[in-house]
Amino acid sequence: MTPEQIDLVQSSWARVAPIADQAADIFYDRLFEIAPEARPLFADDMAKQKKALMGMLATAVNGLKRLDTILPAVQALGERHVGYGTRDEHYDLVGSALLFTLGKGLGDGFTEEVKAAWTKAYVTLATVMKDAAAKAQPA
Repeated sequence: MTPEQIDLVQSSWARVAPIADQAADIFYDRLFEIAPEARPLFADDMAKQKKALMGMLATAVNGLKRLDTILPAVQALGERHVGYGTRDEHYDLVGSALLFTLGKGLGDGFTEEVKAAWTKAYVTLATVMKDAAAKAQPA
């Protein structure tokens, strides 16, 4: 990612963070709308999951300028997701739900440039998670 893309992701996240609860609701509503088969992968009570999602996003966004420091945690997250039943195709659905959520939360501030920066950030982190998950798969 370029420094400009990182700045776009971080500055736009600063506008989403104050509405984190609403953003988490939008995200999971959208995810389960486009991937209803994913709903059973989650607990009935989503409160803890929503907090975890927003915390993980904040950590990832804040760590973009020092990617090497967050990569071990991102890899561990990918490894854990194997046990949750996450498959590679789920990452695309999550990315789609994330971009949808950002579009709703940022409104006119979700420009093509901001969308491209978020897409790059998500693809970068999701690729690390998928690679770690593939290595963690039982043979």
